Amino acid sequence: MNLTLPLDTITAAFARAVAAVPDRIFLDCQGATLTFAEVDALSTRYAHGLAAAGAKKGEPVALMLDNNLEHVLLWLAINKLGAISAPVNTGFKGHYLRNQLADSDAGIAIAEAAYCTRIAEIEAELPRRLQLFSRGEADSLSEGKPAALDWLLSQETTPIEDSNGPLDTALLVYTSGTTGNSKGCMIPHNLPCNLAWGAVHYRGVKAGDVIWSPLPLFHLNAIAVVVVTALVAQCTAAIAPRFSVSNFWPEIRRTGATVVSLLGSLAALLADAEDNADAQACVGQIRLLMAAPFPLDIAAKWQQRFGVVSRSAGAYGMTEAATITGTLPDDTPPAGSSGRSGLDFDVRIVDEIDRELPRGEVGEIVCRPRAPGILFSGYWRKPEATLQAFGTLWFHTGDLGRMDANGYLFFADRKKDYIRRRGENISSTELEAIFRKHPALRDVAVHAVLSPLGEDDVKVTAELVTPGAVSAEDLCRWSIDRVPYFAVPLYIEFRDELPRSATGKVLKNQLREEGKTSTTWDREAAGLRFERR
Repeated sequence: MNLTLPLDTITAAFARAVAAVPDRIFLDCQGATLTFAEVDALSTRYAHGLAAAGAKKGEPVALMLDNNLEHVLLWLAINKLGAISAPVNTGFKGHYLRNQLADSDAGIAIAEAAYCTRIAEIEAELPRRLQLFSRGEADSLSEGKPAALDWLLSQETTPIEDSNGPLDTALLVYTSGTTGNSKGCMIPHNLPCNLAWGAVHYRGVKAGDVIWSPLPLFHLNAIAVVVVTALVAQCTAAIAPRFSVSNFWPEIRRTGATVVSLLGSLAALLADAEDNADAQACVGQIRLLMAAPFPLDIAAKWQQRFGVVSRSAGAYGMTEAATITGTLPDDTPPAGSSGRSGLDFDVRIVDEIDRELPRGEVGEIVCRPRAPGILFSGYWRKPEATLQAFGTLWFHTGDLGRMDANGYLFFADRKKDYIRRRGENISSTELEAIFRKHPALRDVAVHAVLSPLGEDDVKVTAELVTPGAVSAEDLCRWSIDRVPYFAVPLYIEFRDELPRSATGKVLKNQLREEGKTSTTWDREAAGLRFERR
């Protein structure tokens, strides 16, 4: 298939939908609905209110909002002004919240009432005074309450001239920060539109569909795959406030959802969940399930139990470049692969000095766009980090992988998470997959500890299902028969909770820095020996 997707903007796609289907339901959030025309009118009023508050073209406005109608209305209002929507992870507080708000340098922030106190606590540490607006009644703050959101809902209804271009920055979406402080990715209008057009042309999303998702609107997935896709396809976006196994099928039945966007882990939970009347009533209703990763065994359960035949599978991407590799509907990727270099990106595997490696060898994944506006524009106010990411004019993902003879990509690990021990390369991702099979472990992180002999030693830091469920020595003995001799951990530590970022990702950089702690079990000190084989 060789199809060039159009260059587009979020505001142009929205205007087309308003003109074509003004009375069609665009947004559904727990039964509260708005048509395209209603969203257009309300977002225009919010745009006038934001302009009166000082929002300007090219400047960010921070949104610390849950999944609700106002979140989308305000985002579209910001983009109508040519300003930049900067969604904030609603789990952020303290250090994380201060870093993002300070880095974005937003002069206006709109938050749920429950989050306004968090902002107030770090506001004095921000580089500029923040105008704070509250969705809902906020608690009293030390310097008075924030202004109510209603203040921004102007009575002015004059349409705003669309000045956006496909390469203009629409969104400031922050990375997860697993290898350091989060960086703001400047997302051009065309990037989410490109993903949306891909869903229409390659996945068959169409005007009669209802796209349902519980994924948060502060991530690019929900922004592009759900809301912007609904704009381009001129269909309905049904946004749930959060994911719940028990409430999933009632929501699918209520909304009439035909397309669902989930995380791969959530799809797996639902595939193994107990049957119920709502699930039975919805068999065959979902036409397309988009999730990643989506292994073949989980896909088979969805087809057998729920009649879902069409699925997204085999994809690799990130905030900076949302779909670097992918799988077209008529393709059958090998198990464990992330699809292959497609229409959007040229993808290579390179060594430490950017020489392309032969097929089958592990190296860093780099890519280069085949079309404009499908890659992020750089890191906000971080020119050095941007230049570093684009060494040799290829975007360096910081991930390791390999390609097979047919060009299918296999993810290996985060580059900084890869372990090299005694001349052997060890994938922490692969080791974690093995240790997760132990029934006593709730979660596990495999990471390097700097060896006094040079290179790395392997450490397993894990959460137990119940305290004392397994000893460190027994876990190590269990691993001897399951991992290569050079990957048997030297160190094991059990913790109540692994350190995580605000998005839930394990902070391996922190674990590496902590190294061998006072509560770490040491295989050599314990005298455990095993045969090298």
